[in-house]
Amino acid sequence: MRLFSSRADRWRGILILLLVSVAFFGLYVATRRYASFIFDAAELRAWIAQFGIFAPLVFVFLQALQVVVAPIPGQVVALVAGYLFGPFWGTVYSLTGVLIGSAVAFTLAKRYGRSFVEDILHEDVVNRFDEFVERVGAPGLFAFVIIPGLPDDAICFLSGLTPLRLRTFIAVISIGRLPAYVITVYAGGELASGRFIEGIALVAVVIALSAIGYFKQEAVRDLVHRLELRFQL
Repeated sequence: MRLFSSRADRWRGILILLLVSVAFFGLYVATRRYASFIFDAAELRAWIAQFGIFAPLVFVFLQALQVVVAPIPGQVVALVAGYLFGPFWGTVYSLTGVLIGSAVAFTLAKRYGRSFVEDILHEDVVNRFDEFVERVGAPGLFAFVIIPGLPDDAICFLSGLTPLRLRTFIAVISIGRLPAYVITVYAGGELASGRFIEGIALVAVVIALSAIGYFKQEAVRDLVHRLELRFQL
């Protein structure tokens, strides 16, 4: 199957990819130079707090940005949310930002296609999960994103290349990501309240689950695929 219908479309696609790559690189360099706090959880917490009543909007924007640009894991930002806003509102703001960022990634992939996604994501991630996302559908995608530590931000881009509709994708992401974010945000709230043992214990649970997800990515992927096939029979 041809990616472009004409030579003009091909060069237009190359130009778009070039401009997007330059924009992302410029954003990364500028962030490192002028907003290095984004890469440090303690500095990030202090920086967000200075915005007062506008802190929730700033936080939602940063949580959405980390899905698309991903300088730091979303769970780190969620921990800050619990510390700043408490368990309930921290979860609301975290999930809102994640859903906005996921929708942006999904829509960009839908709009600009495979060549755009392959330029944005690491080749290894595309090779390992591209076919998986295409095969498993919404139920399999849910089983995959519910486990922290897996490349769920990359899955947002890859899902945009499938027949999934945006509303179905958002429903899957909102339910699948909720448990890990609830635990992480609650841990941040515990730490803010001085209950360090409880907070650290919850953080340890998320870290352990994330480590399992990260180091067993292929095993989780294959298990989800087998379950998907079984339920289709």
